[in-house]
Amino acid sequence: MAQSNDFEQIRPFHDNEVHGVIEQLCKEQYFLRILSFIFLGQPTEKIVEQLREVNTIDEFQQKFIIPFLNNIIRTTTHGVTASGLENISKSESYLFISNHRDIILDSALMNIKLHEAGVETTEIAIGDNLLIYDWITDLVKLNKSFVVRRNLPARQMMEASETLSAFIRDSITKRHQNIWIAQREGRSKDGDDQTQGSVLKMLNLSGEADVVDNFRRLNIVPVSISYEFDPCDYLKAHQFQLKRDDPQYQKSKSDDLAHMSTGLRGRKGRVHFSFGVPINHQLDGLESLNKNAQITAIAEMIDQQIHKNYHLWPANYVAYDTAFKTSEFADRYTDAERQEFLEYVGEHISRLDGCDEQFVFDSIMTMYANPVVNQKRATEC
Repeated sequence: MAQSNDFEQIRPFHDNEVHGVIEQLCKEQYFLRILSFIFLGQPTEKIVEQLREVNTIDEFQQKFIIPFLNNIIRTTTHGVTASGLENISKSESYLFISNHRDIILDSALMNIKLHEAGVETTEIAIGDNLLIYDWITDLVKLNKSFVVRRNLPARQMMEASETLSAFIRDSITKRHQNIWIAQREGRSKDGDDQTQGSVLKMLNLSGEADVVDNFRRLNIVPVSISYEFDPCDYLKAHQFQLKRDDPQYQKSKSDDLAHMSTGLRGRKGRVHFSFGVPINHQLDGLESLNKNAQITAIAEMIDQQIHKNYHLWPANYVAYDTAFKTSEFADRYTDAERQEFLEYVGEHISRLDGCDEQFVFDSIMTMYANPVVNQKRATEC
């Protein structure tokens, strides 16, 4: 089993490292440009001076991250709401597992709602494919992120998975720190939110008991994240087309940066976080199943809550009726809401040069319709 000293490459920074990291960041021109963009109207020198006065991770979040996110909420959304926070105890530590839409904002905005409720913010899983520059790594680790290593040779991948699993378990059971991780590797670009068995198998690697007890100690809470509008919807749909036209297509690092920037700046409408109940009470009775069946059952428990609790917007119902050529949900939206959504999609498609417009349109409709499909299935079970 991995030891705490194995976590050095992936863990967030500690309070005693804050000053050194900030000094290094303040030498990075790209970082200084971002500061000037985030804090418009304030001299960069003054912001740097304030940064150098920060002593702890919590202080960094309070003085810089939270104001930045509140500005994102104010300028790009029609409000961020949450339900189910009564299920979360301030005296316990949780592994929050959610669906994944936006590279940066899923966990960041969730932490805002936790902070407002007086709950400890989470440490955040982030893939190393997004850590394009050293200063980005420093910045996210300063904001309580830990690194998920990807695209390694098989043996190294297994070792990295064992270390990641041990870090998450140690954080929850020993350091009593909340953790956020997505239900799958990468975002669900088609809106079909399904927990990957490989994620759960990774979590189980560090357990020293049977599968059921291993997961019980992680105290998993499923979280549904619902954006009324996904700023990256047309970019995701276009990637489907590029993959269709060239099966060898791989998105580039610049694509990831474009998605991060678009996700931050783009129109989101209303955003809602639905916190489920810990799945521990559902784990009893799984002992009779074999290991693979247990993993499948746990994935279904998580999905059931994510799908049932997903907040559906008029756009989702419009997309469902459009994709399936039906009027099943016509009572869930007005003609004006339908027109607004279709005009929004048309405007997004117009940003793409030389795309297959019908394919991209159909892909976007599927993307917004799938949460309706999943909720229908979940409520019928």
